[in-house]
Parts: sequence; structure tokens; C-alpha cells
Amino acid sequence: LSPSDFDAKPMVLLLGQYSVGKTSFIRYLLGRDFPGCRIGPEPTTDRFTCILDGEVDKVIPGAALCSQGDRPFRGLSPFGNNFLSKLEAVEMEAPILRNITLVDTPGILSGAKQSIGRNYDYDAVMKWFAERADLIIIMFDAHKLDISDELKRVIEMMKPHADKVRIVLNKADSIDTQQLMRVYGALMWQLGKVMNTPEVCRVYMGSFWGNPLVNTEQAALLNREKLDLFNDIAQLPQNAVMRRINELVKRARGVKVHAYIIHYLRKQLPYTFGKKEKQARLIDRLDRELVMCARRYELPRGDFPPVEPLRQALREIKDLSEFPKLDKKMVKEMDKVFSVDIPHLLDKARGEY
Repeated sequence: LSPSDFDAKPMVLLLGQYSVGKTSFIRYLLGRDFPGCRIGPEPTTDRFTCILDGEVDKVIPGAALCSQGDRPFRGLSPFGNNFLSKLEAVEMEAPILRNITLVDTPGILSGAKQSIGRNYDYDAVMKWFAERADLIIIMFDAHKLDISDELKRVIEMMKPHADKVRIVLNKADSIDTQQLMRVYGALMWQLGKVMNTPEVCRVYMGSFWGNPLVNTEQAALLNREKLDLFNDIAQLPQNAVMRRINELVKRARGVKVHAYIIHYLRKQLPYTFGKKEKQARLIDRLDRELVMCARRYELPRGDFPPVEPLRQALREIKDLSEFPKLDKKMVKEMDKVFSVDIPHLLDKARGEY
């Protein structure tokens, strides 16, 4: 996390299949069109668009955006020019942008269409945005509830950030009350299967565009739902500092565990002969080794990284013994961060809000 990540306004990330109303929702929040917006029944948004506060309407290309030190997007540079050509920022004046930043994403397509033409790591980019977003809104169309394999994969990627996820059932005014009940039930059932948790995310129903409601039977309910969602968004600036501190703590705990994992594996290697074979065996039975590491150093199992990605990363390292020894002084300093510095930060944050 860079200083610009802490200074940045809260970020709202919008996801969903094509033509569910993501861009219309953003236009509804802004109160007007934004430069470069296209709306239609076909897949119209083919790029990531970050909508930022600015005095004059202008479009900033992706490469230029990632070069700005005062913006929280420098971490997108490693995804390369293929991705940066599909990234842009829009600066414009709108009251809501004084407090938050909106990110419009390409519509999630189905089947081979999802990968054709996307010559960048779409999943890794989505993961990057999800980690930094303060609110993740997944939109559904009341007439298109099917969850494609690609959307399912994206939703599963959001599981570590379930506390930030909100579901919006858009175009709910286009069906009557009985159909709305059935659609809502079907959506909850599908989400329960995908997210595989006993508690499903909060679902907001509404019609987020400038036109009057088509079906006014549930006008009062849809207006209350809309107000609840807008209140959720309005509270983001108050919670943003706490969320940044929370992210800092999660990363610090992850760094500590990672250092101990390398230290433990390094200690298992012989001093002279057979290092390569022993390292390969350790990596093959990594799940058991991580359990032993947690027991030996009294580390919480919940702080350990997923086994498979770690195993793949370790296989790319020729010799674990080349890592420097674990510096116990640095570990003590990190423990001091948890016991002294973080509580001090939290007290300051409470004082400001």
C-alpha cells in the first residue's frame, strides 16, 4: 500500500454481465452522462473506466493514469500495455465524486467470448481492484438471472471480500409484484450456491436510470431500497480510513506468516548434499508442512496463504537456503506494530471521525 492508497477517496467497483445497467447506474449517480459512456443492449463497455472528481471533463489514457503519483492506480502498471490500452480515467464534476471514485468494468461475457480479444490477465486485474475497492456492487438484470461460468468465477474471486459485496437487482420495475418475489427468491438461491455461505450478501432492488417506473405497484418499496443503497454508499468516506487500516493489518499479518514459512522450510533443508531433492519433497507435502509450521511458531492458521498458489511460487525458487535468515529483531518490531502502532492509528482515526 502506497501513501496514495491511504489518501485516495473510497472506491466503488461495479461488476456484472453485459447490459445489466452498470453504466446507466453510474450515470444515474452522477446525474448526467460522463465522457466516453456508451449504453445499449449489446456489450458496450469494453474497458475499465475510473470516474474521478475534476473541474473539467476530460479523459486520461491508462498509461498516463498509472504514471500519476497522487492517484492510487500505479499498481496497475505491471499488467502491461495490453491492459493499459483498455484502462482509462474520466475526470468530471459531480457532487458524488467529491467523496468517492467509481469504477466501471467490462461486461462479463459467456463462453469463449470472455477470453477472445482480452490479451491481458482479466482475473488478476479484477482481483487487484477488488482488494482496493471499499464497496463491490454486483449487478443483475431482473430478466437475466442466469449466472454464467465466467460470472461464477468472478463472484468466487470476491469471497475474501464478502463484507464489501452488495448485490443490486436492477430493472425491478419492469415486472409485477408476484414475478418480483419469484425473481428475488431465484437470485438468492443462485447466489447461495455460488458463494457457498450460510449468509448471502445484502440484495437491493431498484430501477437505476432516469426514466419513470414502468410498474408502480412496488414504487414505495423500490424507493426505500434505493435510499438504503445510497445511504450505504454515503457512509463509505466515514469507514474508508478504518478499512485502509484493516487492510494494512491483514497485509502485515500475511508478511509475518510468510517470513516464518520461508524460515521453517529453510531450516528443513540439509547443509550440504540433497538440498534439491529435499526441497522438492517439502513442496510436494506443503499442506502438512504448513500445519507443522503453524504449530511450531504458534501462528494462526487463518493467516496462512492458499496452498496451491504458494506451492507454484515455491517451485520457481531454485534454492530456499539462499534466503536470508529470519531476523528476530524485525519480528519483534512487527509485533510492536500490532501492539502499539496500530492501536495508536485506530485512536487517531476515531478522533478524526
